[in-house]
Amino acid sequence: MMIAAALLILLGLYLAGGFLFAVPFVLLGVNKIDPHAAHGTWGFRLLILPGAAVFWPLLLRRWLKRVPAPPEERSPHRHAGQPHSPP
Repeated sequence: MMIAAALLILLGLYLAGGFLFAVPFVLLGVNKIDPHAAHGTWGFRLLILPGAAVFWPLLLRRWLKRVPAPPEERSPHRHAGQPHSPP
């Protein structure tokens, strides 16, 4: 019983910290790490608020590193659609 209570307290602290991070991130930080989000509406920002609260450690790291754009996807599917260069 004590372990479950401790885990719930830790989860609550994590999410509380996440929402404290998410509000300024949604207002200011999302513009810094994704140029397309700079033109996002208030509805868009409201939609990404819960995700920013959950993934706040990853987003904080990207915001502090000042990553200018989202990383490019690297997958076999994406590479299959690109024209092949001659050898």
